[in-house]
Order: sequence, then structure tokens, then C-alpha cells
Amino acid sequence: MEIKIFVEGPVEANNYLLIDEQSKDAILIDCSSERQGFIDEIKNLNINLKCILLTHGHFDHILGVDKFNEVFGVETYVAKEDVSQVELTPKFMPIITGLEPVTITSIKNYVKDGDIFKIGDTEIKAISTPGHTPGGMCYLVDNKLFSGDTLFQRSVGRCDFPGGSFETISKSIKEKLFTLPDDTEVFPGHGGKTTIGYEKKYNEILNI
Repeated sequence: MEIKIFVEGPVEANNYLLIDEQSKDAILIDCSSERQGFIDEIKNLNINLKCILLTHGHFDHILGVDKFNEVFGVETYVAKEDVSQVELTPKFMPIITGLEPVTITSIKNYVKDGDIFKIGDTEIKAISTPGHTPGGMCYLVDNKLFSGDTLFQRSVGRCDFPGGSFETISKSIKEKLFTLPDDTEVFPGHGGKTTIGYEKKYNEILNI
């Protein structure tokens, strides 16, 4: 499997394109921009984009989904618990970024804990990790975890937005993510990657 990283959108979120190298099927994890250059880069790869999987419903991870649906004809999946977060996009976007509000309308499919998505022979497993938002979702592919805004390098997702809970995110990380092998690579929604073993040892926020 090939992983391409696109840092896009007003808050520089990581968008991960997972490509099965044999079939050229691909899945995009998060879609934070409708920038034409972003779209063109994916077009030029000559892949078959199957769908978009969202780690959560905050505006900075979903701003491109309507345009991608229009251009690529792909469906987008979010946890049902985060529909309310998607609906808050027009309210929070101008407050946080100063940009004009945007309404997202094309997200009509739901993902739940344990769901499996496939590109070629590669399986992508959804892991429910509420806390940053009620419907936070991580995606596991072999020993690679795409953690959205649940787990960062030596940090966790902020919990002061509507629906956030530090107690819940701590439980999600310790009971769902920290049970994975230590060498599991973690690809977060912002910033650089880390590993489960490193975070178990050095993530001071979770050890207070």
C-alpha cells in the first residue's frame, strides 16, 4: 500500500490517500480542501478513488467533500454521532478562521466501529474513538493507524468544542489505541507521525 499525504485547508489538516498498488484502488482519509491543485494532483495519479472516510465532522477535515463528490463521484462516510458536528460547520468556520461560512451537503453515509473497507486486497478497519467529538473514528491498516484528531505526537485532540470530553478521549486512547502493538505507526490529523509505543511512554497529557 502506498500512502500519499496532502496538507490542506485553513488549519493545515493532513489528508491521507491510501493506494493499493496492484489494483490502483484508493481511499482518501479526510478531505479538508476543494483546492483545484489538490484535486488535480489526485486526478494525475490515474487511480480509482473509491470513497472518502472521515475521522470526524469538524470543518477543517471536511471542506472538500462536496467538490470531491462532484468531481470524482465518490461517497463520503462519517460516524452518525458526528452529523451534528458537520451541521455546525457554517457556525464555527467563520469564528475560527474568519472565512465565509460553508455548508456541507453531500455526506450521506455512515461508518461505525468495526466496519471494514477494502481497496484491492488491503483492508481498512474503522475504530470508534469518541472524545474529540462524539463520533471520532480512527482507521487501522496493517500496522498503520490514521488517528484523526484523537491522538497526536505527545498530545491529544482538544475537548472544549461541543460534544468533546477529555475523560472520553482518554478512555478511547487507553482502551482502544494503546492495546495495539507498540510499533504501530500513527498518522494524525495534524502534525507529524508517531508510534503507539512512543505515545504510551511519552504522552504526558494521558499520564497526568
